Amino acid sequence: MKYRIIPVTPFQQNCTLLWCEQTRKAAVVDPGGDLDRIKAAVVEEGVELEKILLTHAHIDHAGGTAALARELTLTIEGPGRDDEFWIEGLPKQSQMFGFPAVEVFTPDRWLQDGDSVSFGEVVLEVIHCPGHTPGHVVFYHRPTALALVGDVLFQGSIGRTDFPRGDHATLIRSIREKLFPLGDEIDFIPGHGPMSTFGQERQTNPFVADRFG
Repeated sequence: MKYRIIPVTPFQQNCTLLWCEQTRKAAVVDPGGDLDRIKAAVVEEGVELEKILLTHAHIDHAGGTAALARELTLTIEGPGRDDEFWIEGLPKQSQMFGFPAVEVFTPDRWLQDGDSVSFGEVVLEVIHCPGHTPGHVVFYHRPTALALVGDVLFQGSIGRTDFPRGDHATLIRSIREKLFPLGDEIDFIPGHGPMSTFGQERQTNPFVADRFG
């Protein structure tokens, strides 16, 4: 599996284009906006976009979903159903944060812990990691030791928990009990900022490092 990170929206959210090297079939994770930039990356990489995958339904991650799905006839998979209230609130979110008007949508498939999603010959494992939002999921590609963690974990930080139905203790538990056991060598793409590894965060992250456990 190959990937390309495409920063989008004023929040510089890490939208990620993933594709299967054998079939050139692709998925886009968290198309929050700037759809022309996303579509240009698809053309530049010479891949065929099949579906949208969502870690959670905050505006900077999901704002462009309905428009992109309609324009390119893509299926939408994720997030977990507990984020449905965030999807229904997307128009309000767009007004609150000064984003262009966005549409509400219904995913073709809600995801839950233990599910898998696929495109081409690539299979991603779905890990439910609530705390930032209740329906937040992480996508994990075991063969390349890569995780797309949305706003659960960042280099040197963790996701906010002061939004509706966020919970700090739940978030910490998600990171320590669901992500870190995957292995120190796992590279992860966060929702914002640079990539890191779970091992690096276990050593240095002031919120979830082992010495603070």
